[in-house]
Amino acid sequence: MSLRISFELDEDDLKHFRLIMQEARQAASRLEPEDIVAAAENLLKNMEESKAPGFIVDRLLNLRLMISMISDIEWRLPHQEAARVLNALAYFSEPEDLIPDNIPGLGFLDDAIMIELVVRELKHEIEAYRDFCDYRDRLRQEQGQSATASREGWLDNRRKELQTRMRRRRKRSLKSPFSS
Repeated sequence: MSLRISFELDEDDLKHFRLIMQEARQAASRLEPEDIVAAAENLLKNMEESKAPGFIVDRLLNLRLMISMISDIEWRLPHQEAARVLNALAYFSEPEDLIPDNIPGLGFLDDAIMIELVVRELKHEIEAYRDFCDYRDRLRQEQGQSATASREGWLDNRRKELQTRMRRRRKRSLKSPFSS
């Protein structure tokens, strides 16, 4: 038997979480990027070891993805975007958070909420990285596991795909009896 519980955060709740995130970012500004990433990886490890509930585990995939965005050599995220991701990971470098992590079942709830908030903040970066990973996976299937992907190759491939789609749509619209 499973039980579904949902709740909605209103603007005051979100303001509270944003304030906490802002404080965490200020505290993390004194840390090296490697330390921020290591703290997020440590949180992942602790969540996995504690056998966190499914609704928490579902969010772990997004946290893992954000860590990968920073550490993926082939992606080479430019400095400004890398700083945005590191800022998003800042909350997870704080040793003390809203709900102590050792409380069974609920200890990682604040972390899950924060992951949801930063995923919304970074939705474009996450979407681009997922597209890149899909491209890299296709490339490796076609050329073998040793194939490497680059942002330039990905952009070139993506540009070709979009231009092909553009031509296909233009061709379709020319066939339309209502086109001018």
